[in-house]
Amino acid sequence: MSTATDEILEKLKTLSLLEASELVKQIEEAFGVSAAAVGGGMMMMGAPAAAAEAVEEQTEFTVMLEEVPADKKIAILKEVRAITGLGLKEAKDLVEAAPKAVKEAIAAGAAEEMKKQLEAVGAKVSIK
Repeated sequence: MSTATDEILEKLKTLSLLEASELVKQIEEAFGVSAAAVGGGMMMMGAPAAAAEAVEEQTEFTVMLEEVPADKKIAILKEVRAITGLGLKEAKDLVEAAPKAVKEAIAAGAAEEMKKQLEAVGAKVSIK
């Protein structure tokens, strides 16, 4: 590898998951490419499969319902049902079991949107 690619690789290793996800989005927009999975690995501008798979792993996030204030429980329950498609009993069990994963292995953008929706109705949410 050249020194330029070595430097880029070293910088990529220091990115957080959220930063890596944002980088993928920016690359997709800037070069008009897609980082969608193809045949078990990612294809992104001719990058080696190992580097592409590392980026792919870093784009999956889990939305965690951390805390549900008692006075907001019904609104949060409705939002959880809308987001997950769960039935009333399953959604109620999820909300009462907080901290609990609402959705797992989703894209950063979807995770951020879900977090905003849940926080808007009073839930405390984190993304992991």
